[in-house]
Amino acid sequence: MKQVHGRPMHPQTQGKIERYHRTMKNVVKLNHFYHPEQLKEALNEFVNNYNQKRYHEALQNLTPADVYFGRTDQMLRKREQIKINSITQRRQLYNQQKLINL
Repeated sequence: MKQVHGRPMHPQTQGKIERYHRTMKNVVKLNHFYHPEQLKEALNEFVNNYNQKRYHEALQNLTPADVYFGRTDQMLRKREQIKINSITQRRQLYNQQKLINL
């Protein structure tokens, strides 16, 4: 991995991390935390959800964990198979309804 530095005081070059920080800030602001441990737990939960469960449009609607662990092709093939099965099932149901209505 190569570290790339953006221009100082120019947030447009750090768009993804700025978006991440804004999302995290919005989540934190919505709740009241009465103890620092509650805030730490909420931040850990947010980071886990963001990296492990949340689908990212920039990553072909995969989670960062899927991409990091090399499951991209496997997940995309699985989705394609689900799509094909769904279309086949819809066609069968449509044809059955069409025969019934004749």
